[in-house]
Amino acid sequence: MLQGFLIALIAGSLVSLQTIFNSKVNGQAGSWVTTTLVLGLGFAASLTLGLILEGRAMFSLEHAKAWFFFSGLIGVGVVTCLMQGIRRLGPTYAVSLSLASQLVCALVLDSQGWLGLTKVDLTPGRLIGVLVIVAGMLVFKLGGRRAGTGKEADGPKAEAKTAAKAGLPAGVAGSNGEAV
Repeated sequence: MLQGFLIALIAGSLVSLQTIFNSKVNGQAGSWVTTTLVLGLGFAASLTLGLILEGRAMFSLEHAKAWFFFSGLIGVGVVTCLMQGIRRLGPTYAVSLSLASQLVCALVLDSQGWLGLTKVDLTPGRLIGVLVIVAGMLVFKLGGRRAGTGKEADGPKAEAKTAAKAGLPAGVAGSNGEAV
């Protein structure tokens, strides 16, 4: 259980990091080029590591149903939507909305036993847990003002102003005005 917990924490951190990197590439190249690069590099890395670690066994797919392979198409939506969300909302708010959405979706899928999942009871405790996370996200967003300034602490508007001051396109300047 501890190992699964740690792996999930690492995955969450990597998703946040990847999302920020993707938005920076998107600022230079556009959504479709970024999505192609992200998924293409991911394919190359997965194939290489899979062959090294599992060899030919990684292609044992005789028990897989055809609809399982649509996850790659879903990945296009994930990358594109997160990049656009960051552009419009800033990284922290976009990622927190994404995580809340994932949690609600997973809870519905689990509680209904859809897509071949083992059905898990929707208990009041699980529902309250999801609501607490969503409420925390709202508190974070609504309380996201810099102390004493009345201005948002971060987000796309602040980043665009920083980029403009540095003479860079929006989405490619860090909070200190340097290119990233």
